[in-house]
Amino acid sequence: MKRLAVVPTTTPEYIQWWGRRINDNISRPSQGDGQPTRKRLQVVPSELEIISRDFERRNSELEKKIEKMEDEKMN
Repeated sequence: MKRLAVVPTTTPEYIQWWGRRINDNISRPSQGDGQPTRKRLQVVPSELEIISRDFERRNSELEKKIEKMEDEKMN
């Protein structure tokens, strides 16, 4: 029995179409986009991180007030 080897043929139009299809899936910065890539890919902090930062800031402010009051008390 004879076997026939089938080789897929690709036309130049198909190759161009495939190249455009692949290139369309690659994101590129637009001409008018003024934001750098790092800015666009910046990680958004979670609610817990935001609350923790706020707590640390308030705690620091209170520590400064306590130190100031202790200094005034000593004088």
